Amino acid sequence: MAEFLQFAFSGLTVGAVYALVALGFTIIYNASDVVNFAQGEFVMIGGMATVFLTALGVPIPVAVVLAILGAVGVGLLLHRLAIEPARGASSVTLIIITIGASIFLRGLAQVVFDKQFHTLAAFSGDTPIVVGGASILPQSFWVMGGAVVIVVLLWAFFNHTLIGKAVLATSANRLAAKLVGINTGMIMSLAFALSAAIGAVAGVLVTPITLTSYDVGTLLALKGFAAAMLGGMGHPLGAVVGGLVVGLLEAFGAGYLSSDYKDAIAFVVILLTLFVLPTGLFGRASVERV
Repeated sequence: MAEFLQFAFSGLTVGAVYALVALGFTIIYNASDVVNFAQGEFVMIGGMATVFLTALGVPIPVAVVLAILGAVGVGLLLHRLAIEPARGASSVTLIIITIGASIFLRGLAQVVFDKQFHTLAAFSGDTPIVVGGASILPQSFWVMGGAVVIVVLLWAFFNHTLIGKAVLATSANRLAAKLVGINTGMIMSLAFALSAAIGAVAGVLVTPITLTSYDVGTLLALKGFAAAMLGGMGHPLGAVVGGLVVGLLEAFGAGYLSSDYKDAIAFVVILLTLFVLPTGLFGRASVERV
């Protein structure tokens, strides 16, 4: 039982990160129909920028805010310089653009930062907490709690603010949104900024556990994409559920089968989703776009 709980805690922790990455995919997809494979680089920027700013003596809270703002700036530039000029291009073209942006950002990170692995000090100590015979790091509570807070804030934003409702209107029907006076260009910029901020927060939260480097974003993007597909591309709740399921499958697969298969599980999830349930677990509601 203790072993089962240990794998479950590990799966929920990484699953919370995958859920945040998947939410980033979902927000941008809903606003612009773009599948942004540079989403993982926002996670990398959040973690790496915080590490290097704290190394320069900047207090952690200030470093976190600056790292998030930096990721938001990169997200806005990505939209303005790469996505906006290609408006009207095919989905394949837009995907290739985001993959190219991801490669560019990784190369830039090697120059601005370095190629080494880095970590942050845990926010509230490294002493494990024993629950049911399994150990869980305090930082895991930060990751899972942070994910819950972000999900609640996003729900409140989309359902109780005019801008949030404008985003939902744009995702439902962009032309109709334009006709009622919504600035859809601004909404798309907001979507990129929001997803970049969420990715950066995920990077800050998970770096004390998993380390970070210039290339951590690639796998995170693929696993976040698997989570988004499993939940149903474009469905926020599906992104959260998909992230947790992928994280749990990965943890139990690594624990009971072999850690060699850990990274392959996300690809298996993508293939099974495509073959068995192409719309994902919650896809039926999200694909009803007029």
